[in-house]
Amino acid sequence: MLCKISPFWAVLALLAVTKTAAAQTELLNVSYDPTREFYEELNKAFIQQWQTKTGQTLSIKQSHGSSGSQARSVLEGLDADVVTLALAPDIDAIAKSGLTAANWQTRLPNNSTPYTSTIVFLVRKGNPKGIHDWGDLVNKPGVSIITPNPKSSGAARWAYLAAWAYALKQPDGNEDKAKAFVGTLYKRVAVLDTAARASTVTFAERGIGDVLLSWENEAYLALKDLGPDKFEVVVPSLSILAEPPVAVVDKVAARKKTNDVATAYLQFLYTPEGQEIAAKHYFRPRLPEVAARHKDIFPDLNLVTIDDPMFGGWAAAQEKHFASGGIFDQIYTPNP
Repeated sequence: MLCKISPFWAVLALLAVTKTAAAQTELLNVSYDPTREFYEELNKAFIQQWQTKTGQTLSIKQSHGSSGSQARSVLEGLDADVVTLALAPDIDAIAKSGLTAANWQTRLPNNSTPYTSTIVFLVRKGNPKGIHDWGDLVNKPGVSIITPNPKSSGAARWAYLAAWAYALKQPDGNEDKAKAFVGTLYKRVAVLDTAARASTVTFAERGIGDVLLSWENEAYLALKDLGPDKFEVVVPSLSILAEPPVAVVDKVAARKKTNDVATAYLQFLYTPEGQEIAAKHYFRPRLPEVAARHKDIFPDLNLVTIDDPMFGGWAAAQEKHFASGGIFDQIYTPNP
């Protein structure tokens, strides 16, 4: 015999289901463009580990865009539990607003940068313009360059500084010549997109330009997804150690009561499992034992760092090169 369920008990049952669903914890990771695929895989691994460890059901959402615009979105109210951005100054801006602690960079190893990257060149198969180093970008006739805008993109700022360092380190290098060098380079930029992934699309899918100034991980991802029969990676004689940092957004995590899981999520990036996933997606792992297993992918490079005296750290470099009226504004005139 069928029993009728009274409306009262039906409502209680619905409330119980709703309460269970609401008990699921949700994180939002606000990141820069070329980390999409990496965090899709890392999130699955962490969710499984977290559920095994705590019994809690976790979901992780991702938001991607240029590093600068992502930082601004957090400042304007995007509820990020964690940020995994391309530049320390972008997280510093979040810290200055009070959303996270001023000492955010000391909370995790390696100044809160669990993996690194660098800037390489992606060229078309056969390298028809014979591009092998930074000098070829400005000295060979007719070279068309694709790179994002340093005003919005972390990759673009790293690329700009790598070009500056190359010019400054030439036998007759000085600041005036470095300024002229990067000025000539940017005169050859065909499209100045707002973000690194947009520049990859412009170069690889729209077929514009002879060379893309690219994150190392993004260049190898293009080879993997679009085919080594279409592109080649060129490693210049000198580049820069790019250190994309991560941080918990304290005020948001406190309000959402996600601080513990958000912290564990970022710590997972430093574990052997997290480091292996980073290497799989062509980010350079920090753990020596993981890095040693991937030497075929990540050869030793001649890299300058942001703390080199020529830059003096991010605060000085940001003010000198990328602030309003800085050197980039002085050398770059948009194409008509």
